[in-house]
Amino acid sequence: MSDIEGVYEDLEADVSLEEFREAVEAKVEQMGGLADEETAAMLVAHEVGESEVGGIADIEPGMEEAKFVAKVLSIGEKRTFERDGDDEDGQVVNVEVADETGSVRAAFWDDHAEAAIEELEEGQVLRIKGRPKEGFSGVEVSVDDVEPDADTEVDVQVSDTYAVEDLSLGLSNVNLVGLVLDTDSVRTFDRDDGSEGQVSNLVLGDPTGRIRVTLWDERAALATEFEAGATVEVIDGYVKERDGSLELHVGNRGAVEEVDDEVEYVPESTPIEDVEIDQMVDLAGVVRSADPKRTFDRDDGSEGQVRNIRVQDATDDIRVALWGEKADIDIGPGDEVALGDVEIQDGWQDDLEASAGWQSTITVLESDSADASAAGGEDGSSDANAGLSAFAGEDGDGSNGETADTGQDASSGSEAAASADADSDEPSDGEELEFTGVVVQAGDPIVLDDGETTMSVATNVDVGLGEEITARGVVRDGRLEANDVF
Repeated sequence: MSDIEGVYEDLEADVSLEEFREAVEAKVEQMGGLADEETAAMLVAHEVGESEVGGIADIEPGMEEAKFVAKVLSIGEKRTFERDGDDEDGQVVNVEVADETGSVRAAFWDDHAEAAIEELEEGQVLRIKGRPKEGFSGVEVSVDDVEPDADTEVDVQVSDTYAVEDLSLGLSNVNLVGLVLDTDSVRTFDRDDGSEGQVSNLVLGDPTGRIRVTLWDERAALATEFEAGATVEVIDGYVKERDGSLELHVGNRGAVEEVDDEVEYVPESTPIEDVEIDQMVDLAGVVRSADPKRTFDRDDGSEGQVRNIRVQDATDDIRVALWGEKADIDIGPGDEVALGDVEIQDGWQDDLEASAGWQSTITVLESDSADASAAGGEDGSSDANAGLSAFAGEDGDGSNGETADTGQDASSGSEAAASADADSDEPSDGEELEFTGVVVQAGDPIVLDDGETTMSVATNVDVGLGEEITARGVVRDGRLEANDVF
């Protein structure tokens, strides 16, 4: 066995012995006789090993070169452009390729662009060598060399329309039909270059899962055109990652349109009895009670809002704090809801609570609150109990629990209202005060809100957002220095 063959045997790379020999000979010539065949073979083996990747997911922008095998998903149109100081126009074709680990956009330039249009087909497997870089929608590869590989199987779906479970990081030209689960308002922001941008979000679901859709700039206003329950199609989206989760983004080249298709979304949820602190979970159940929305002032002078509901499934119940725009969602007793991506926190008296913030999805699966109000009085207790009993089981334990819990909440609310009526004027320094409210800031100090006023409270007692507590103490400089918190 020659020195070249010995080095090749130890090389774990998808390259033929003939190609390896040619590379070694070129390296010997390049070194001008300073390296023998064995040394040149080791240098080539190192270079080959550095550029070979296990899959598309391993490709990073900082790599000098990447070699990989992938299947063609889609072939874009050829675009021409003018190069600075060059009489001849350049041309490029973007080709979406994928393997079992992910997808990436491969840019075919000039002669390669012509070949891509004339010779490539969707579903074809290619062996690609190119230079990774950061592109508009993630990592892109500028192709230096490419050849067909009919002998390699790549198990990847080739489709114009994707399901949620088919999405992978870096995928572009994505069309997806889904059910609108949640919508968001349009937000503006300042870019580094001084220009103003806009962004909004939708959450879509299909039989395979759900995905957050981020709409940018000219497409941001689309989020205000749809309501939960509508079916829409995302056209020409691209997949990115945020906080460990995939998102589908839509820029000015993409679109979102309402369609007549019927899409089923069945949420997978964690039983309430199984949730643990600091988890991010999906819950589903029936609303047992819903408190009024409360507003409060943050330390930065902005106004916030929160609303507490209590949700029960067949295993247990839990208080859920709806923050910001989530507090405006029309939810009442008897409604069947799905709560996506809610955070489990430590609540009042060692109970666990769920917090629904901007990243959460609140979907009303079936609304009984309007009927309940008509049939059971203003609080809707009759139909709410009926809906809960059907959800929790034939023994009706959920119904009894709901009555007891609603009574407790009503008592606390009356206490808070009485406190607000008694102390409608600003408390004075040295005044002894008892204040009941919901924790809307769990820092130092904590801030309580009783629905009409807020109170800063100095205490070393640990509390959680959304808890309803009573603080008793003396007012100093507009702050309640609490001796008792219960």
